[in-house]
Amino acid sequence: MIPKLLLVLPCYNEEAILHLTDAKLNTFYDELISQGLISAESKICYVNDGSRDATWNIIDRLTKSNSRILGVKLSKNFGHQNALLAGLFEYKGLFDCYISIDADLQDDIYAIPPMIEKFKEGASIVYGVRDDRSTDTFFKKFTAESFYKVMQWLKVPVVFNHADFRLIDNRVLTELEHYREVNMFIRGIIPTIGFKNDKVFYKRLEREAGETKYPLKKMLTFAWNGVTSFSTMPMRFVLYFGAFSFVLSLLLAVYVLYTKFAGVTTSGWASTLLMMAFFNGSNMMAIGLIGEYVGKIYEEVKARPRYIVEKSTPLEA
Repeated sequence: MIPKLLLVLPCYNEEAILHLTDAKLNTFYDELISQGLISAESKICYVNDGSRDATWNIIDRLTKSNSRILGVKLSKNFGHQNALLAGLFEYKGLFDCYISIDADLQDDIYAIPPMIEKFKEGASIVYGVRDDRSTDTFFKKFTAESFYKVMQWLKVPVVFNHADFRLIDNRVLTELEHYREVNMFIRGIIPTIGFKNDKVFYKRLEREAGETKYPLKKMLTFAWNGVTSFSTMPMRFVLYFGAFSFVLSLLLAVYVLYTKFAGVTTSGWASTLLMMAFFNGSNMMAIGLIGEYVGKIYEEVKARPRYIVEKSTPLEA
């Protein structure tokens, strides 16, 4: 069987690179079709995630000039993870397999043929995993690898050095649709679905144009969302810290009683103030952490839509 493939690319302010990306992907698709790896009915889907530049205008023109191209326009910016879901669910069941990849094509598209081969061998999920970070700065490499190590230490089910470059089949996509939480951390959810999976290793490329959409602040927010969506370990740390603080307060009580009976009641005011400041700050951090989890519960209970599709290219089953 020659599989029908849908390639899904979330796009946010990608006007600088979109034409280059589209040219590369169309040439690449021609190669795959000529090699008999994918069906000629395979498509490329660009999802416009509320871009403020000309991204949607470019996508719209591409869909009208090339029947291979599909476009999905979200009503506003819903974030990378939701844009990815929008592209997958909009055409669920119409293809044999689905591959997600970023629009800058820093994830090597030549890792896709091995993915398809593993799909043909029976894998329902094929993870694209980086095995070489030589193109990263020391800071980028350190923070990225620390992220995966911390996530694994907190028991979050992530694949080391895997982002959102992966192949899934219709069974996985159907099960993924059953996950209804608003705060979606897809790279943590996919491993929980099960089914046969495999990995393809590749080297990440340099970005050819435009700017990264994941600066440090956004990466930290993404990491925090992943931790709080999958792990209660931070709240357990608060419990441990509370026990430590209780023991410390007992020692402080012993010290206070000693100074009272020794008649040195005026000494120790500095240590007392420091301890008060320490415990007050710690309590505020603990309350803030609990508030973060309560806030997530609040968002989930409201069950608002994760994304809204304004328009999309029609495709018949």
